[in-house]
Amino acid sequence: MVAFLKALDSALSVQAVPLQFGGGFIELAVLFLILAIVAAVLGARGVAGLSMDIAKWLVIIFVVLAIVTFLL
Repeated sequence: MVAFLKALDSALSVQAVPLQFGGGFIELAVLFLILAIVAAVLGARGVAGLSMDIAKWLVIIFVVLAIVTFLL
């Protein structure tokens, strides 16, 4: 009975999970920035513009999540 209660207690215990979202936003933003620069040099203006837009939004998401994390 004691073993059952210990197993039940360990199954019901709540673990604290840190508030982290992976942190890959800056790396992806740098990747899309480099892709945009290479595409602009090669003359693919549509790909360059799209890559810059994606990089911009990834940086914005990173900054917002960083501010929320610092406040919590």
